Amino acid sequence: MKLCCATDPASAAAIQASREEGDSRSVFVGNVDYSCTPEEVQQHFQSCGTVNRVTILTDKFGQPKGFAYVEFLEMEAVQEALLLNESELHGRQLKVLPKRTNIPGMKQFRPRRFSPYLGCRFRRPYVPPYFYSPYGYGKVPRFRRPMRYRPYC
Repeated sequence: MKLCCATDPASAAAIQASREEGDSRSVFVGNVDYSCTPEEVQQHFQSCGTVNRVTILTDKFGQPKGFAYVEFLEMEAVQEALLLNESELHGRQLKVLPKRTNIPGMKQFRPRRFSPYLGCRFRRPYVPPYFYSPYGYGKVPRFRRPMRYRPYC
């Protein structure tokens, strides 16, 4: 049975090293036309060096997201590909950058900010209208229930 995750730290480090090596031979290509095929992207970057793989990312419906990754066989081809920044393909100006290595567990933390659409964040604790309620704890008669829209909490 083959596991999807590497449990041995040595094998995990080897997998991470191979990813970093592959990413150092790759470039990110932004603003790719949605009708562009991987073969057309490969032909555009063929002058830089031997293209190993072209990956055009798609969403869950199979539609292209508008960017691609191009992996070369040689490291020197990446520097040549960076010179094709702001070149045109299908009438769109491409953005070519070196590919970053994704480090697992390094999700960026953004603190929560106040949103005016969330309504009142700090509510007063509920106090029953009278101590021994005939309607049970937390139950309020229909005519005493607060309205849903409370502009001044």
